[in-house]
Amino acid sequence: MKMTEITLDNIKSYLRVDGEEEDGFLKAVLEAAKQYVRAYTGQTDDVLDSYEDIPIAVYALAADMYDVRQTTVLNDKENPTVAQILGSYSINLLG
Repeated sequence: MKMTEITLDNIKSYLRVDGEEEDGFLKAVLEAAKQYVRAYTGQTDDVLDSYEDIPIAVYALAADMYDVRQTTVLNDKENPTVAQILGSYSINLLG
């Protein structure tokens, strides 16, 4: 699966969410996760779609965003799986 092919239904299945009452929020979470990947890596969707592990980062980010719904940050810990995957493809880190 490619990052751009991840849908609301995919996210709902991954998060085990039934019903439609949270669809608006989950759409926002999905787009925020994808945008985070784009911003972190500095890559376009076409490039990101060529990497097989990018969807894993999107799913992990979406799960974090869904599970932690607060307006303050309790810790500054980054998901190590997401950091490893995105760091591998980030052109923003190049000097």
